Amino acid sequence: MGKQYRSTSEKIFDVFNYVFLALFGLMAVLPFIFVISGSFATDAEITKRAVFLIPKTFSLDAYKFIFSTDTIMRSIGVSIYVTVIGTIVNLFFTVTMAYPMARRNLMGRNMILNLVIFTMLFGGGMIPTYLVIRELHLLDTLNSLILPGAISAFNLIIVKNFFQELPPGLEEAAKIDGCNELSLLWKIVLPLSKPVLATFTLFYAVGHWNNFFSALLYINDPSKWPLQVMLRQIVMLSQSAGDMSSMDPTFVQPPEQSIKMAVIVVGTIPILCVYPFLQKHFAKGVLLGSIKG
Repeated sequence: MGKQYRSTSEKIFDVFNYVFLALFGLMAVLPFIFVISGSFATDAEITKRAVFLIPKTFSLDAYKFIFSTDTIMRSIGVSIYVTVIGTIVNLFFTVTMAYPMARRNLMGRNMILNLVIFTMLFGGGMIPTYLVIRELHLLDTLNSLILPGAISAFNLIIVKNFFQELPPGLEEAAKIDGCNELSLLWKIVLPLSKPVLATFTLFYAVGHWNNFFSALLYINDPSKWPLQVMLRQIVMLSQSAGDMSSMDPTFVQPPEQSIKMAVIVVGTIPILCVYPFLQKHFAKGVLLGSIKG
């Protein structure tokens, strides 16, 4: 085959496309690089220099302040527990509900589906939800961060649509070979659903990791605070320490601005490390199941 001819307009479009994507990528990456650099800088440098990518004075004071006690490591453990167990619970209930909902001959399927869609449009609100959590004796327990959001209606519908798109011949062949419904789900459907499961594993995990408001409402015991709430407390403590230093000249003020940036890094890096392992399934999993209803 000869070399494919490309017109001048196509070449100009390619150049424009590459330049636009490169600029767009820099817009996304540079702020995060600045935050990482700022976390290793001094407050004086952050105040003096509006934007920088490499700090002139390298300092670990912000991280020393954050990790000065074992509370931050305990809160990281709480966040890991909630993220792992919560994601497993989410996937279990999403798959076990989406699988039967994908069967068009399921009795009452349309009514159940309409009830699921109803929850996407209307919710009980914060106070009724809090009262339900209290009556179920879930206050001050980590289950209050896991069970109330066990199923996402939107994710459920996407997974259901994905299951519907699987070739019906697979089910017929499996049943001829003696598979029951559980064996069919475990041995046939789930292995074919790795892209969509990997995608929603990431969605659920990021949601649990970043969950801040639920812990603020339902958890009063500081030993059970997840990372996001603990980092908020650290930022507030650094601000109050700044007020204290103005009253007491001998008080050593922690680096307030770099602490804020270090908090962002500590809260982002762990969940960011999970993405490369799921990235190859991510784009495919988002598109699959989103076409048919």
